[in-house]
Amino acid sequence: MKKLITSLLIAGSLGSASAVAGDRHISVEVTNLTNAITFTPLLVSAHNADSHIFQVGHTASFGLQAMAEGGDTSHLITDLAVAGANNNVPAGLLAPGETVSIELMANKHNRYLSVGAMLLPTNDGFVGLDAVSIPRKNGTYTYYLNGYDAGTEANDEIINGGGAPGTPGIPGAPDGNGGTGASGVTGPDHNGKVHVHRGIVGDSDPTGGTS
Repeated sequence: MKKLITSLLIAGSLGSASAVAGDRHISVEVTNLTNAITFTPLLVSAHNADSHIFQVGHTASFGLQAMAEGGDTSHLITDLAVAGANNNVPAGLLAPGETVSIELMANKHNRYLSVGAMLLPTNDGFVGLDAVSIPRKNGTYTYYLNGYDAGTEANDEIINGGGAPGTPGIPGAPDGNGGTGASGVTGPDHNGKVHVHRGIVGDSDPTGGTS
């Protein structure tokens, strides 16, 4: 059975309010709309036009690989901070159906919003919003995010505690429904660029357990 995660999306709500000296308070609310996918702690960033945490059709940076394969956002945070971005990473996993609220500041230099988190259980899947212009008019805005594949690891769907960049496997399945004995690789994946995730293949192994 194939669980599609490319059509199971995040809903993000963004409200902005004017503040002194050109700074603007941004409140971002993220809801996990998936059926059985958990998000690692989200990276939410207000940054300049030249910064990206990912770009579809491009090779993943080391920072993106670390986030997509193991949920480690520290490298992306460092890269964004060097460029003067305002970042916020709320603690804890975001389970299906749950919502988290994140606060940060934007200004005339950081007028673009990006969001990212690893999708569990996947090998190198992540949910992402890439450099959306923050509206200048106060209000509430809704965005729907795709699930992406970083293109850095074969999707073997084997939960083995992996998660370091370049180490095959999946760190874990937080909701406990990952099954065992899976091998979702049907052939070599020649797409080494960031692309929309094709979904979770799973298996019907009667010995290892259906996943």
